[in-house]
Amino acid sequence: MSDKQRVSRRQFLNYTLTGVGGFMAAGMLAPMVRFAIDPVLKPSAVGDFQSVVSVDEITNEPQRFEWIVDQVDGWYESEVQKTAWVYRTEEDEIIALSPICTHLGCTVDWASDENYPDQFFCPCHAGRYTKDGVNVPGTPPTAPLPVYDHKVEEGMLYLGQAQDR
Repeated sequence: MSDKQRVSRRQFLNYTLTGVGGFMAAGMLAPMVRFAIDPVLKPSAVGDFQSVVSVDEITNEPQRFEWIVDQVDGWYESEVQKTAWVYRTEEDEIIALSPICTHLGCTVDWASDENYPDQFFCPCHAGRYTKDGVNVPGTPPTAPLPVYDHKVEEGMLYLGQAQDR
């Protein structure tokens, strides 16, 4: 006779049900795990530059320029309008500032207050910024306006993400 251990009917059913249950559980968990780690696996959109304006149109006075960015949130895709205040410095350097106030997120405008004709002004709480986007001491904003990453190629200004200073 052989020394092999025989598998009882009860052990066989136990092994079979455990295997089938494990297979079914893996089939249910795999999509959930993929859904949870999917954002980590997607390439980052950081560094994407959008064409905004011809360099010839940029002056020493800050001008407001708008452009459209495709935004993907999960399965929802939308077009988002972005805005920047763009100007040239005396050294012919291009500066692109975010119009979002660092105090409460309102939109700042250039020379919109007659008392401060050479400053960015936030109408929400009278926040002020100098032409280079630095917050004026004694006003509500506690940080300068963010600056957009930018590059110039073939006579066009391309803007990327706004970076805090």
